[in-house]
Amino acid sequence: MRAIRAYSALAQHARQRPPQPFVPPIRRPDAYHLVSQELQQLRTSLLSLLGSAHPGLSEVARYYFLQPSQQLRSTLVLLFAHATNGLGASWPTKEGAAKIEARWGLSEELDRPLNRSDVLNNWHPSMPNHTASFSDVFNLRPIGLYTPPPPPPPSPTSRIPALTNSTSPLSTQLRLAQIVEMIHIASVMHDSVHDASPAQPEPDTANTDGFGNKLSILAGDFLLGRASAALSRLGEAEVVELIASVIANQAEGEMLRVQSSTNTLSEENPWKTYLQKTYLKTASLMAKGARASVVLGGCSGDSEIWKDVAYVYGRNLGIAYQLVEDTLEYEAHGEGSPRGFVTGPVLFAAEQHPELYPLIRRNLAGEGDIEKARNFVAKSNGLERTRNLALTYAEKAQEAILLLPDSEHKDALLVLADCAVTRKW
Repeated sequence: MRAIRAYSALAQHARQRPPQPFVPPIRRPDAYHLVSQELQQLRTSLLSLLGSAHPGLSEVARYYFLQPSQQLRSTLVLLFAHATNGLGASWPTKEGAAKIEARWGLSEELDRPLNRSDVLNNWHPSMPNHTASFSDVFNLRPIGLYTPPPPPPPSPTSRIPALTNSTSPLSTQLRLAQIVEMIHIASVMHDSVHDASPAQPEPDTANTDGFGNKLSILAGDFLLGRASAALSRLGEAEVVELIASVIANQAEGEMLRVQSSTNTLSEENPWKTYLQKTYLKTASLMAKGARASVVLGGCSGDSEIWKDVAYVYGRNLGIAYQLVEDTLEYEAHGEGSPRGFVTGPVLFAAEQHPELYPLIRRNLAGEGDIEKARNFVAKSNGLERTRNLALTYAEKAQEAILLLPDSEHKDALLVLADCAVTRKW
């Protein structure tokens, strides 16, 4: 029992303090308004990345992308691009390369649809795209001559970090914003799959969007493949590693949830398991997407703090966002804590109602456990305390962002952390 009560320091802090209202900056810019044109452009051009040999996969992907959404993860990438471009030691090189690519038309390569039939639909890139080619020996295509563009201007030997006059996102950062949205939608598709459990004996029945389990899994995998192909075009090894690890994190988070639903939860710290799953499934994409955006803007050195600021902000914002999501599941539908995983409101409610602990240890998997947990949460202050914990994480995100130079986009990031808790977008 003592081990179950010994959860994270932030949770203890939230228990001891009333919610502290966020003191807004003098300016309260609307984050979505600041990048609305870029978001609309990204949504439009993103559909060109969804070409598939099978129309069913494209149909499912388009359905999800055309739904109204906040595009929070893409917004983070764009806001950090605006707020930090010009700060990194490699920014002159990045900016010079972007100008050269625009002059030579090379930036259009990032916008080229990922639907070349000779690469995506055939056995080998050198084979012609017709069935007869599979029975004959193919001939290699001649390698054309390539004249590289002139090198970008050299970086100054010393410079004071300061925002430049033009800090619009680079083409690589715009594409990154699309990639993180593709990964998010892929995770939504995978999460829509019904678990095969006694409560759901037919795992292949249609999900809430009417596509069924198999098609949702395939479409999600298809999107991850498209995102990986687009990621490879960015030309930044650190960014590739960051975003690839996000995909691994999401799989790890889902495995954590599945294992928790099939194994008895020990009396080890349940808050550690809960917050670890929250980071892997939700916060990882926000944290590493924001960090990758800053890296693409020229902050690639180990000594540069700006990419660490982005990571800390995204990590804390992502956890705060998911904590509020877990409270909204109770408030909006009275459901919450699906079979197989315990969330913040239940863990807080157990402190006031210790009879919840046996239910927590078996992950609410017993007959009537979910209904009992729902009743205990309603009789406790678990929802309020979960929101207080979310507010604590949001404040930590705001503290990190204060290190950035003053700008309208920095203020938007401060306000966005508040909005993640209040949900007043």
